[in-house]
Amino acid sequence: MESTQTFPRYASVILDAAVDKLLDYGISEEHASKLKRGMRVQVPVRGTLRTAYVYEIKEKSDFPKVLPLAAILSEHELIGESLFELALWMSRYYGTPLRKVIKSMLPASIRQGLAHKEQYFVKRMQSKEKLRPLCETLREKHPAQAAVLDEMLCAQEGLLLSELLEKSGVSRSPVESLVKKGILQLEQIQIDRSPLIGETYFKTSAKSLNSGQAEALKKIVRSMDGQSFETHLLFGITGSGKTEVYLQAIENVLKLGRSSVILVPEIALTAQTIERFRARFDTGIAVLHHRLSAGERRDEWHRIRKGEAKIVIGARSALFCPLQNLGLILVDEEHDGAYKQSEEAPCYHARDVAVMLGKMTNATVVLGSATPSLESYRNAMEGKYTLSKLTCRATSAKLAHVKIVDMKAEFEKAGGFTTFSAPLIEGIQKRLELGEQTILFLNRRGYHTSLSCKGCGHIFHCPHCDVTLTFHRSKEQLSCHLCKFQLVSTATQCPQCKSYETLKYRGIGTEQVERTLHALFPGVRSLRADGDTTQHKGSHERLFRAFGTGKADVLIGTQMVTKGLHFPAVTLVAVLNADSSLHIPDFRASEQVFQLITQVAGRAGRGALPGEVIIQTQIPSHPIIEFAAAQDYEAFYETEVAVRKQFAYPPFTHLVKLTFSGPNPSEVQATATEVRDMIEKNLDKQYEVHPVTPSGYAKIKDQYRFQCLIRGVSTYPITALLSRLTIHSRRVKLHLDVDPLSTFF
Repeated sequence: MESTQTFPRYASVILDAAVDKLLDYGISEEHASKLKRGMRVQVPVRGTLRTAYVYEIKEKSDFPKVLPLAAILSEHELIGESLFELALWMSRYYGTPLRKVIKSMLPASIRQGLAHKEQYFVKRMQSKEKLRPLCETLREKHPAQAAVLDEMLCAQEGLLLSELLEKSGVSRSPVESLVKKGILQLEQIQIDRSPLIGETYFKTSAKSLNSGQAEALKKIVRSMDGQSFETHLLFGITGSGKTEVYLQAIENVLKLGRSSVILVPEIALTAQTIERFRARFDTGIAVLHHRLSAGERRDEWHRIRKGEAKIVIGARSALFCPLQNLGLILVDEEHDGAYKQSEEAPCYHARDVAVMLGKMTNATVVLGSATPSLESYRNAMEGKYTLSKLTCRATSAKLAHVKIVDMKAEFEKAGGFTTFSAPLIEGIQKRLELGEQTILFLNRRGYHTSLSCKGCGHIFHCPHCDVTLTFHRSKEQLSCHLCKFQLVSTATQCPQCKSYETLKYRGIGTEQVERTLHALFPGVRSLRADGDTTQHKGSHERLFRAFGTGKADVLIGTQMVTKGLHFPAVTLVAVLNADSSLHIPDFRASEQVFQLITQVAGRAGRGALPGEVIIQTQIPSHPIIEFAAAQDYEAFYETEVAVRKQFAYPPFTHLVKLTFSGPNPSEVQATATEVRDMIEKNLDKQYEVHPVTPSGYAKIKDQYRFQCLIRGVSTYPITALLSRLTIHSRRVKLHLDVDPLSTFF
């Protein structure tokens, strides 16, 4: 017989795993006064206790049998009202179960209830005057205790126990003996693991703004003062002083008693952004990104929740921090692809989510870029966003002079392939003589991009992925950049035709560029910034700080050197292979190449010294290369938006990409085709459902991949239809990407 137990109130909860629907539990009298929406709780599910989050508290339950809620696991709400509303919108828009949205919002350390860190602190119980003679008395009979007191006499307030033991070179026993005698005291204290502790910065004051900056700030301040939602697009050429506008906007929002969040696309930018903001604001800054330890993220999150930090700087997930009274959201380099989460659900774009959060909280949203996304610029052209243009550099610096070098002509001169053109060699030599700096950009890491046989044409592929293996000379191995498969590169015989001396390495990466640079300029000091050199925590900060302080003449790097970095001594920037990405069959390829070249060109001549940019390409007359060389965004926009409109691609429509994966290619393709046909049958005729095709990476980690694109005016009918979808094969997984950045990979 089913239980008919009744409760004063009921809680609908979202389980943190497995079940995607809401479940009801009874709230006992004990829990009734404490429980709030957004709290983490424990509930019984099929005989086991599971973690869940309170979605709603209500008077009645729709279920006849309701079990009691077991325990409350958090003292406060982990998800506030505005973030809960945002989670509901994200779940609907991106077609993702609410539990997965919440998982992406909350750091693992918060979901798992990680405790704060405590350590023992040792204090003196007697004055230094009394301790000195006591120390001398103990020195002969109890030298270990005397060693402890020596260190305590040097300390101002006291020492952490771990630090005291290390400095005195003793065990814990003599410390405890001194505690028993009433000479010292041991107490537990909470340790703040903020990554900003101990850092000092030279203070700066607000700079005077030029007319363009002042007008942009005026518009932003007007919407902040009115506490009304408005999205601003701050479109400013590289070096135009967007950061100063951000800083003064934050000063204003702090005066209003409200808080702000600043998003940057890459960890590489975080250190420089923190430096600028800490130099302007003394306290109240928190940092959130995935390179922090679990403890650091936990402590920063709770500092924000308590209101101790009013300014939060971080990558895309920082948007979900528990800031109170949010007044300003800044999205720097809003065009950057790093704001899009593509690997796991929800596949959200932080820029778009930021705009929605601003709307829900009546906050001002500022999107900043020298190369805005077509979607943002079109919204500004249609009046949905307030547009501000900064058309000149903030200082006396002028835009760098750009030279396009035809590499086909350079190959003819050199009698074969060459990485460095004659103008580039001359330019680097000149900077070395003048003591100026150079940045070399190539978007491929490693030494060679492939290994093949000249005899039979065999190419060394990853056995688990549909990609060629990249040769890394420093490790003498071939590596897959998708699954991390590695093969020691000692092969001298082709595994297919068994021929000797026929294997040939092809293609260049940043590692080879660095080696070639040193062959040309033996005394050059270089740094390399790519996925191989920035794997460890703090590596970005150390590398860019070293370059910024003049410890290297040349910085060689991948995309991370193109984004918002400010090095006044850099007067030469070279793009070594400008056209490589133009050949990718993706409708965004032209936009991404234009943005990349324009951004990297903007790193040159940002100080008092004039800058030069060299673009090496085999297609010098390509319009995208010419637009980027001229840094003419408007001309690029008019050309590109006309093509997009003609073929009904974003920003004129929305795209949804379905990617199917599994171990059996024929089964995956059959399932994908079945789902595709069902979607076409049930969607309105105004939607176009593309055929099923292999993905650009047709196999990753032994999983074969097929995809299908859906195009239409709104994503909601598509995600609503897919939410009711059942895939019959358990071995085939469906990955849903709304508004994908890439339609190829």
